[in-house]
Amino acid sequence: MKFIIEQLNGEQLEIIENNLEAYDKNYITYKIDGDIHLGAFSEGELVGGIDACMTAFHILYVSTLFVEEAHRGKGIGKALLQETEKQAKALGANMIRLDTFDWQGRDFYLALGYEQVGSYTNDIDGFSEYFFLKRI
Repeated sequence: MKFIIEQLNGEQLEIIENNLEAYDKNYITYKIDGDIHLGAFSEGELVGGIDACMTAFHILYVSTLFVEEAHRGKGIGKALLQETEKQAKALGANMIRLDTFDWQGRDFYLALGYEQVGSYTNDIDGFSEYFFLKRI
């Protein structure tokens, strides 16, 4: 069999994504739905926030958690995560997953009960990335 590899256009990408979704329905037999978008405000100013969404197997994936540097160490990140965990349970999640780079929040997540389940180091570019889970 001969084949070529080339860039997909938007319509072709949609076909591939739909085909994967149809295949996954053989293994994921429930609806995956729900997002969490929370902000922390101080005197009307946005000083932090979190963005997360439900994924397969009742896992909530946290894609972004950020607190402005001047507001760190005041419990804002912890409060955002705790509220996210509460809302995740309400969405039907039983696990939260996230990742962080070495200059970000590895020790923060460990202190909040997240289990480091993997990591890698990229010596060429000078960074490490860590992967975390928390069963809720």
